[in-house]
Amino acid sequence: MTKAELIGTMAGEAGITKATAAAALQSYVNTVTRELKKNGKLGLVGFGTFSVVKRKAREGRNPQTGKAIRIPAKKVVKFKTGKGLADSVR
Repeated sequence: MTKAELIGTMAGEAGITKATAAAALQSYVNTVTRELKKNGKLGLVGFGTFSVVKRKAREGRNPQTGKAIRIPAKKVVKFKTGKGLADSVR
């Protein structure tokens, strides 16, 4: 599903305009981003938990040449599904 399709579905189910749905989705994305930067974790009961974790620096391989390369440490966002979401997709 694309972002445009998601906005269309949200608008249809909520009975609002696509512009309002797009604004709501953008607000959600901005809020999640801001909370992850500030606290590193955001939990939505029944849906799941977003968290920021730090990956260690490691050595990898260039798939084209096979040459060893150094992959630097960085922060990444992880998502763990909640029970409600996990049960609904089974």
